[in-house]
Amino acid sequence: METTTQPVVPTKAKPLARPELLAPAGSLEKLKFAIHYGADAVYIGGQKYGLRSNADNFSFEEMKEGVEFANRYGAKVFVAANIYAHNEDIEGIEDYLRNLQDAGISAIIVADPAIIETCRRAAPKLEVHLSTQQSTMNWQAVQWWKENGVDRVVLAREASMQEILDIKKHVDIEIETFIHGAMCSSWSGRCVLSNHFTDRDSNRGGCCQSCRWKYDLFTESEENPLFEQGDEAFSMGSKDMCMIEHIPDMIRSGVDSFKIEGRMKSIHYVATVVNAYRQAIDSYLADPEGYVLKPEWVEEINKAANRPLNTGFFYEMPDHEDQIFAPEDKPNEYDFAGLVVGYDEAEGMVTVQQRNHFKPGQEVEFFGPGGTFFKQKVDTLWDEEGNELDAARHPMQRVRFRINHPVKEFDMMRKKSGKTK
Repeated sequence: METTTQPVVPTKAKPLARPELLAPAGSLEKLKFAIHYGADAVYIGGQKYGLRSNADNFSFEEMKEGVEFANRYGAKVFVAANIYAHNEDIEGIEDYLRNLQDAGISAIIVADPAIIETCRRAAPKLEVHLSTQQSTMNWQAVQWWKENGVDRVVLAREASMQEILDIKKHVDIEIETFIHGAMCSSWSGRCVLSNHFTDRDSNRGGCCQSCRWKYDLFTESEENPLFEQGDEAFSMGSKDMCMIEHIPDMIRSGVDSFKIEGRMKSIHYVATVVNAYRQAIDSYLADPEGYVLKPEWVEEINKAANRPLNTGFFYEMPDHEDQIFAPEDKPNEYDFAGLVVGYDEAEGMVTVQQRNHFKPGQEVEFFGPGGTFFKQKVDTLWDEEGNELDAARHPMQRVRFRINHPVKEFDMMRKKSGKTK
């Protein structure tokens, strides 16, 4: 992970507050995993008005179930309603916001002033969190939003650490920043490539992620590409942000909510990343003077990483080294292989719900909330009727085998990616 760091010195000495760890939840199952693995709050999308129209967005019934689950853990559920609305989007927004309020949602994440004003009038129990889509960068803009009824401001991904410190110095309002996940190749929330190439509006939930495509170059007068046959195609994707190594700086900055990007990411990704940040945050707050970054936290993050990592705009302006122009070496990739659904302590036998193919003799890893972790090889494998298996081939099939350490329900099993047949 590449970074240039400068120590963060808070503008005023005061007790360190416990920041909220805010996780993505693209589905009800992901919501439960995110909270179980340590998220204080999750953000989801409804079936309207959000910027991830291709996610498994929530019905109102699913929202209610998600809120009930979150309440058992003392967690909150936020809903992204952060499109820039056109005239045809406005009809029905009042009823939609009232239904969110009735479902027990704690806050909406919103960019359009019209939706903010409508929420204040129609669903006053909902907190209003200003979306990063507004690209808020300075304390005067934050003050203006506070005076106009916003409860929290999600800063632009492009905000630096010094800008965050200045904002916290001048304005008494909750501040949320992204600490992990994808960065935009354009200025966040201002890209129109998707609109131009595919007629899918990135500011109305339809982004096709055209910045991740592969491109070639052509001269104006010739049809032949400039790249030679076999050359790597050109791309312009940015590296992903990762602040796991800089949790002390983030906490000392006074940021109220640490946000992880990724409502379209897998359950394995959500659980792994949330688990690592939860441990780092809790460890620092328990002993700021004796805090030490554990290598296993960084290793866990790398197991879930899809792209190379950096520290975004926090410490310096990204340059060409922070873009991905060609394939790069990736950390070891892992697949979510199974979910622990039962454990017989007397027999040392685990029951796993299969999520990816695995077989006897293959090394797997078990991990769970709070640092549960061990590796072992799969020995004899049985189905629920006691029949011996040569592999776990069928998605969602429940299989049993002996393990070397205790596990709990919701612990996960993963394997290195590979074409096991």
